[in-house]
Amino acid sequence: MPELPEVETIKRELTKTVLDKKIVDVIVNNPKVIREPKKSDFIKGLTNVRVKNILRKGKLLILELSSGKSLAIHLKMTGQLIYPGSGKTSRVSFKLSDGKLLDFNDSRLLGELRLLDEWRALKFIKELGPEPFDLSLGQFKEMLAKKKAKIKPLLMDQTFISGIGNLYTAEILFRAKIHPERPANSLSDKEKEILFKEIKEVLREAIRYGGSSVRDYVRVSGRGGDYITHHKVYGREGKSCFVCKTLIKRTTLGGRGTYFCPKCQFLLK
Repeated sequence: MPELPEVETIKRELTKTVLDKKIVDVIVNNPKVIREPKKSDFIKGLTNVRVKNILRKGKLLILELSSGKSLAIHLKMTGQLIYPGSGKTSRVSFKLSDGKLLDFNDSRLLGELRLLDEWRALKFIKELGPEPFDLSLGQFKEMLAKKKAKIKPLLMDQTFISGIGNLYTAEILFRAKIHPERPANSLSDKEKEILFKEIKEVLREAIRYGGSSVRDYVRVSGRGGDYITHHKVYGREGKSCFVCKTLIKRTTLGGRGTYFCPKCQFLLK
């Protein structure tokens, strides 16, 4: 699933390409991705409105419209936004005032499109933890202090901190030299400081490279994200650690594949 860097990349690219343009028509090729309202109301509510603002909250994209409503887009596992699109493989295409299409592609139909009166009222939004870039070190330390959960699943918990998923948690923990199974409350103050620093640095670096194209994610232009060439552990099972040459291991933690270096990220007993 696209994480904060991928969704932020899409948000920035949409801001450059579709902001202030009017949606003049909506072509629905598969209504399954429209979660609310019904298809006819979705089309009517999005026709002849201008894209006034584009936001990201966690992994959710929000297009605020001149009508006062908002289009909330959750890409899930295989969703893509392509501009200019061809309409050939799209589930929904938005025809813009420049004559071009913004395509929503989704091979597995897992994505979600919602036309909302108030996106802030979404249960998902209300439950989101703070954005990583909005946190201070003191707040982060306080959040970790009483948490007995293992650090990797905790960082992936969207109600704890928003936007970080499996891939970037693995990269962050490697750079912080913290084993993914460490209980959060076992981290020293120094480890918390390093972890806080690496969360922001890894996410900023990934945004700078346009995210990571591991499977289905592409940027708005259709090109892949280049951060995949900078991964230190994710997807590198059995390959040598770039730091110590120990073989990277993969295990399952919280139902997700977890990559780490058993030497650099030594688990304290």
